[in-house]
Amino acid sequence: MTAQDNNTNEAFLRFVQVKKTYDQQSLVVKDFNLDVAKGEFITLLGPSGSGKTTCLMMLAGFEDVTSGKILINGRNVTDIAPYDRNIGMVFQQYALFPHMTIRENLAYPLKLRKQSSEQVQAKVDEYLKLIELESFGGRYPGQLSGGQRQRVALARALIFEPDIVLMDEPLGALDKKLREQMQFEIKRLHEQLGFTVIYVTHDQTEALTMSDRIAVFSRGVVQQCDAPHVLYENPTNLFVADFIGESNKLDGVVESIDEQQAKVRLTSGATVSARRAAGGVNQVGQKTTVSVRPEKLTFTDNLGENGNRIPARFVTRHYVGEYIRYHFASSCGTELVVKSLNDSAAPRFKSGQEVSLAWLPEFSQALDHPAG
Repeated sequence: MTAQDNNTNEAFLRFVQVKKTYDQQSLVVKDFNLDVAKGEFITLLGPSGSGKTTCLMMLAGFEDVTSGKILINGRNVTDIAPYDRNIGMVFQQYALFPHMTIRENLAYPLKLRKQSSEQVQAKVDEYLKLIELESFGGRYPGQLSGGQRQRVALARALIFEPDIVLMDEPLGALDKKLREQMQFEIKRLHEQLGFTVIYVTHDQTEALTMSDRIAVFSRGVVQQCDAPHVLYENPTNLFVADFIGESNKLDGVVESIDEQQAKVRLTSGATVSARRAAGGVNQVGQKTTVSVRPEKLTFTDNLGENGNRIPARFVTRHYVGEYIRYHFASSCGTELVVKSLNDSAAPRFKSGQEVSLAWLPEFSQALDHPAG
């Protein structure tokens, strides 16, 4: 499966059947196809070793393309040197010059491009104001906080007005609170300036928060490329359902099927209904896994006759501030997690207590059964 362009605008950046191998035997990236519209914020998301950073490095020109091509605004840049691609980069470790002031760091890419001193000064003033560090121009990177340094690194990547900005785990070195602040800062600048972003992360929450679309990688292949809400609500396979957010997985066999739903007999013996995923189950007797998000499960039995219900045994609960995680075990031993708001209605159960868990069929999907 390859990433498909879901945007109706003309593609500004194109990966066309891009492959990458280091040993001429195994492919690190397999037939990567992606069209990106100008101004889009695209995130490459996946576990370590899935191929996402390799794709970023090939776009930057730091890695050779084994086969295929990369085009920016119609220009084939596959064999062009990195400095001729007009690409800005933001790294996790800032990559600021420690012996230069903040003003000098911002001026550096402009001076490389032979801009006049008047142009350089005006641009540096503009971007210091943009990142709200007007009074910090005379300081050195070591005199700034981590968040301030990352804002300077972002401004330096943008100041020469590149065609595309690449961000490789740019917030990985920041603590949780600062990371969330910087997510907002990057999105603010993106919306204000309209630059095109290719963003690499393994943090699913970060990807869901910031992206127009997300390409989910596994073993060099894009499993699905869609808007965040589509990936979360309509994953096309079990890997995506499991990697994006959290998912309860119930194995079973398809008993009956129509255009919209499949009826599945679970390993536990219960029968439930679930939506058919795109490219998912398609025949009676097929093994499947029903995926349902923890926040879609409920303890209440007011879902009407169309609701799914399965018995489960309470194991434990975890307090997580705004919500509570309840852990259950089905009759066949499958772990089930329910997320419930932490309010006065949050129930308490005794260890081993039998509970009926319920959900609506449209809140679950019948996905391809994992190989093996």
